[in-house]
Amino acid sequence: MIDDLEYNTEREHLIIPEYGRHLQKMINYAKSRETKEERNKVAKAIISVMGNLQPHLRDVPDFQHKLWDQLFIMADFDIDVDSPYGEPSKEEIQARPEPLKYPQNHPKYRFYGNNIKTMIDVAVSWEEGELKEALKYTIANHMKKCFLNWNKDTVEDAVIFDHLYELSDGKINLKNSDEDLSDSSSLMRAKSKYGGKSNSNKKNNNKKKYSNNRKRY
Repeated sequence: MIDDLEYNTEREHLIIPEYGRHLQKMINYAKSRETKEERNKVAKAIISVMGNLQPHLRDVPDFQHKLWDQLFIMADFDIDVDSPYGEPSKEEIQARPEPLKYPQNHPKYRFYGNNIKTMIDVAVSWEEGELKEALKYTIANHMKKCFLNWNKDTVEDAVIFDHLYELSDGKINLKNSDEDLSDSSSLMRAKSKYGGKSNSNKKNNNKKKYSNNRKRY
């Protein structure tokens, strides 16, 4: 009896471990059948078992198609059965995706982020009008907020206008504008409003917690 024990180190590698070793043995049994009629019969039974083991896939489009592809994968594409969706291509399934291209630019003012250049390019491409003018000041206010996140001290609007003029290659010029940007305190207050609870709220919560835990006689 001890001689018949199987160890995982001696067993074959599971291609899709989620289905377990018994299902892998069923697929190996289907591959060993001599006639195609027998293999098709066993393969349909295996697809039924796979569907019961993965009930969450029933909500996925092309559920049966996915199961048949997985059957071919676990058979190492070496099984002659009639799939209603055709045999998948081994090269196509095992092909690796192209590596993602990350932006390699190193902006001069990193505290504004990489997206600020995209926003400026969009504003430049718009036609002149009230909407474009509003977008310019929205970008400038966003730049001011980013600047305050990097430097907690206040910043003059003229500095933001100079940076915006430089980043837009001179296409957005607000230097001679009579309109002011949002106040620094209001921008920082908006950040604390959505970024987390204020210190006063934390103190009140601590007081409530202490009063709830205090014994009452």
